[in-house]
Amino acid sequence: MQYSNPITNEPGLTNEWMNRPAIISGCPPGLEYLTQLDKVKVEQLVSLIEAFSGFERNNKYVLRNANNEQFLYAFEDTDTCMRICCGNQRGFKFHIVDNLKQEVMVISREFKCCAGCCWCAGCCMCCSFEVTVEAPPGNLIGTIQQKGSFWKANYDILDETGNVILKIEGPCCIWDGPCCPCDNEFKLLTSDGMAQIGNIAKEYAGFTKECCTMADKFSISFPMDLSVKAKGKFLLKSDFFKVLSHSQIH
Repeated sequence: MQYSNPITNEPGLTNEWMNRPAIISGCPPGLEYLTQLDKVKVEQLVSLIEAFSGFERNNKYVLRNANNEQFLYAFEDTDTCMRICCGNQRGFKFHIVDNLKQEVMVISREFKCCAGCCWCAGCCMCCSFEVTVEAPPGNLIGTIQQKGSFWKANYDILDETGNVILKIEGPCCIWDGPCCPCDNEFKLLTSDGMAQIGNIAKEYAGFTKECCTMADKFSISFPMDLSVKAKGKFLLKSDFFKVLSHSQIH
């Protein structure tokens, strides 16, 4: 799908675009960028209406490489009633478009009224969140499933056939806000959970920005030779980090 509206730029900044690599056989269209990356910066765009009113709007993110060159843009598509009434428990859909305004990926999560608690997630699927990842839209490349845990947030990254290829382990506690300068790290682990090969870290934005806005920054690292599909699924964990991870501590 191609969107007629231009990609939203961060207010006050001029974007530099990452050159799109050549088409690669077997790589989902639009994800060729990831073959050249082992580190990604994800920045949530500041909403002035949200900052001054406290009324949560659909989240928007810019994805950049280590040189601050933008290569993807992500935006949430959730109705107002769902955001207000369900908060971080809500179902959602994120659209990911490239610099040519082509939609390259969609991630979605259905609303489940009893899901979110990490203690209950291991009991049955109706008590755990599951996120589906499509690239391009309509082509399932995998899922991310919440797993049961007594303390830490845990997720399995599955391929399109349902096999676990990676695991994600969250921190013991998620500290957020202007008085919490520590970074919250989610570890990327091998499928057996024995070795860490990457991470997602929420970066402290400074007292003023943390106090006045809900916009977050994340840094993501993963092996250069990790498959593009696995990178895409792990990359998108940051896009719904605030929605998904905070739903486990409420």
